[in-house]
Amino acid sequence: MSIILFIIGAILIVWGIYCMKTEDGLFGKNRKSKNIFNLLLMGEASGLGQFLGGILCVIIGIIAFFIK
Repeated sequence: MSIILFIIGAILIVWGIYCMKTEDGLFGKNRKSKNIFNLLLMGEASGLGQFLGGILCVIIGIIAFFIK
């Protein structure tokens, strides 16, 4: 179970970094503010949301590994 969480987390992290570099936001002057606005507007569908979701999956995978 924890290996699956690591794999899903790694995929989400890589995909989130890719989306953060390529997607355009509606508002914001720089890329950072555009990514934060997209996170607030779209949630997990934004690049930053996928990145944070991937980090969360990896952390949960580590916790599940030690509990097991």
